[in-house]
Amino acid sequence: MYRPEIERLSVARDVVLSPWNTLQLGGPARFFAAATDERTLLRLLQWAEREGLAVRLIGGGSNIVIADEGVDALVIHTALRGVTIQPTVDCVELTLAAGEPWDDAVARAVAAELSGIEALSGIPGLSGATPIQNVGAYGQEISQVFARARVLDRHSVEVTTFSAEDCRFGYRDSVFKRHPDRWIVLDLTLRLRTGEHDIPCHGELAQRLRGMRAPSPLHIRNTVLELRRAKSMVLDPANPNTRSVGSFFTNPIVSLAHADRIEQRLGNGLPRHPHADGVKLPAAWLIERAGLRRGTRRGGIGISTDHALALVNLGNGTTTELLEFAAEIRRRVYEHFEVTLEPEPVLWGTAWPWAS
Repeated sequence: MYRPEIERLSVARDVVLSPWNTLQLGGPARFFAAATDERTLLRLLQWAEREGLAVRLIGGGSNIVIADEGVDALVIHTALRGVTIQPTVDCVELTLAAGEPWDDAVARAVAAELSGIEALSGIPGLSGATPIQNVGAYGQEISQVFARARVLDRHSVEVTTFSAEDCRFGYRDSVFKRHPDRWIVLDLTLRLRTGEHDIPCHGELAQRLRGMRAPSPLHIRNTVLELRRAKSMVLDPANPNTRSVGSFFTNPIVSLAHADRIEQRLGNGLPRHPHADGVKLPAAWLIERAGLRRGTRRGGIGISTDHALALVNLGNGTTTELLEFAAEIRRRVYEHFEVTLEPEPVLWGTAWPWAS
């Protein structure tokens, strides 16, 4: 049936989604459109509601896994742009539209000598995704600097403002991630600092900065980018290891007693980090100790040669192969350590194999 509104809203049919995500995997979207402003976004949502279509939002595609069969939905590319910087009494507020590239925003903040997100340099994707995942790295998280977000409620079709408390942030988690069909982030405001600042103190970054009295946000950003490049965690078309979603699994949190049991059984040092709910263990370390080394391959999918936590499309992989390999990794880690790894990306069009 001819639908003139499809043309007015520039809705395309059967658009292959592999070029729209960093894994470069996945089949077509039944319908696809870009929203460059809030009015267009609202009209697309209303059209999908009238047509009885599911809706999926895609930004940089750096945290999604899409089924080989694609998705029976209207996929909307979030392309809202705009940046404002507003000094306040005790901080500087940086407001980012959802479609602003995240690393560009970090670079802008660092250039203005603002601190609070410099350790989040090099993370791919768009700004609107950062509160959804409560993006974090090297001791910094979005929740630490989050002030508020303008959010579209898809049920009431009203725009409201969410505080940090409303977002119910957790480790790589938020109310947006737990209810993906309810709210759409339109923009977010971060509270950044000038002058003296807290230095991120975590793992490799802390080691690199050790002995430095007051590294600048620019120095921290450059150091983080060096660390991420060494792990192929910065998007680079020339590097096949970056054909991934970055960290595929979150670092598991276990009880202190469980961590002690693992260490006693191994008879050597277990990397661990204190956490409010127990002890956080490095998933990459667990994967390698379970016998799955960097460079291990299964068909067209492999573990990155630079980082054991990244699953890579080697160029001819499929999502089915990816999910099968992820299930194998998850099973092997549990058999060795009784630790259950949880995936970090969002899955479209199918279910995780261990959930079936």
